[in-house]
Amino acid sequence: MQSIDYAGMFPPCSLALEPALRNQAQYIRSDDAWMLNTFVLPVIQFDSAKQLLPQFDPSHPLRVSALGPKTETTAAFRDALAEIEAAIRSLAAHNVDLLSVNQLEMWLPQDVDLPVLREARSIIGSLPAFWEAPAERAPETITLLAELNSDMDEPTFGFKLRTGGVTPDAFPTSAQIARALVVPATHQVPIKFTAGLHHPLRQYREEVQTRMHGFLNVLGAAILAAEHKWNEKQTATMLEDENLKSFSFGDEFFAWREWKIDIKRLKGRRKFVTSFGSCSFDEPREDLRMLGLL
Repeated sequence: MQSIDYAGMFPPCSLALEPALRNQAQYIRSDDAWMLNTFVLPVIQFDSAKQLLPQFDPSHPLRVSALGPKTETTAAFRDALAEIEAAIRSLAAHNVDLLSVNQLEMWLPQDVDLPVLREARSIIGSLPAFWEAPAERAPETITLLAELNSDMDEPTFGFKLRTGGVTPDAFPTSAQIARALVVPATHQVPIKFTAGLHHPLRQYREEVQTRMHGFLNVLGAAILAAEHKWNEKQTATMLEDENLKSFSFGDEFFAWREWKIDIKRLKGRRKFVTSFGSCSFDEPREDLRMLGLL
């Protein structure tokens, strides 16, 4: 449930704010709304979004994932956080029944350390945040976030892993993704994914001239790797599986090949494997229906 963060304003869809929000307003009233998580909204667009809120109502509010700017230094990161906090407070106070800011997504500069993250927590309070770093920095970043979370009642600082883009070089390898998913600290750090996960199964796509990772592969591998303490090689094997018959779904379990997790434990694991951002809400659903999974 609530696995897709709709990011219609971002490539390759690249919609303007108004049509993207119009889509969101339609999606949250659709029969598939149970699959929809937040709307990814850049902080710089908050003021413009206020004018478009009449499309929503208290029964169908706009749930926002606030996207902060990309900063390259700790100093710029601190300044941006202060501005973001003020912008979130202002947006949340505007038509409070029509929207909520549910999480923050932001690039994490390489020189950010534990004291700076503690400072970030004091600035944004209890708001869940997902910090993005390149795939090659994933293990060390996840370990850093886990250290901070160990001091908290709830693991509200998570990691955001980019799994694709519009060019072949934007796609991390299966080994790089697997490395992030098997870091011991991963199981104390919520993780979300972004970009390149339009389709359920891994497959070659002509539009990007490479194999795109599948969201069933990625989300499933994240859950099963944690449940069964997989190593990197085993995790990468699932990430690269393009055979639908390898995946099983039932009222009581989810399975890949001989590896299973029951629904109750899967729901518990979802606390740490949260969602993926996609510029299309239609493609994932269309593919699932074509495969007979929806």
